[in-house]
Amino acid sequence: MKTPKRLSALVLDGLIDEVIRPLKSGKEAAVYVVRSEGETLCAKVYKEANKRAFHSQALYREGRKVRNSRQARAMERGSKFGRKQAEEVWQNTEVDALYRLAAAGVRVPRPHNFLDGVLLMELVTDEDGEAAPRLNDLDLTNEQALLYHEQLIHEVVKMLCGGIIHGDLSEFNILVDSEGPVIIDLPQAVDAAANNNAEHMLERDVANLAAYFGQFAPELLGTSYGKEIWTIYEHGSLTPDTKLTGHYKGSNKQADVDAIMREIDDAREEALRRKLGREQE
Repeated sequence: MKTPKRLSALVLDGLIDEVIRPLKSGKEAAVYVVRSEGETLCAKVYKEANKRAFHSQALYREGRKVRNSRQARAMERGSKFGRKQAEEVWQNTEVDALYRLAAAGVRVPRPHNFLDGVLLMELVTDEDGEAAPRLNDLDLTNEQALLYHEQLIHEVVKMLCGGIIHGDLSEFNILVDSEGPVIIDLPQAVDAAANNNAEHMLERDVANLAAYFGQFAPELLGTSYGKEIWTIYEHGSLTPDTKLTGHYKGSNKQADVDAIMREIDDAREEALRRKLGREQE
């Protein structure tokens, strides 16, 4: 196929040998299957901020590191320079998170290189060597739903032990290969220790998982892994091997169930809008 303009520099530099085919295109990025040093990878080409569909970025930017005060002021003012800097921070967040999480043993695509707004990373495949399907494209049995949910809760715990919360975790950004779920799409990842919304985002991520898998395994709808995980984390006792029960024995304060469900519904509608946007392009 004809080499996309954004990938031409990487081809000239020898980082990409061949662009094989488009994999998907959405509001936030376009992804291509490429060959690099004899290996089949995917190249994620980030789109400009004004072409993305992700909202409420201010919640996710809190606590992110910037190079200097000039960059921070420009980002606050929203100047042209500031928007460019914010875009770089947005992209670098995913790159940094992938390197950190891969090193911690979290099931994410293995990153290879990042240059000029293009991320080269592992192509996650199924047992036949084809691009792995998204979780939302699968019809699960009760047993599969319980297994995948358990595996993903373990991945969420490992991420939090590494100081990272996905922030937008749902069935639309999880792939499933022959060994189980693989978490993708991390530009909105947040620092668990530096973002005041971290607890809320973790609980929402976990609630999203329960709501989705609960369609196939209704027993998951009554669990409260998010509260349990965060409480253990706050006490400094969370490890990747922590045994969880799915029940929270903490404050007697009454949870606002309606508010939580509204948050879940909003997050799922946003994810669905992005999915539909990708399919229409």
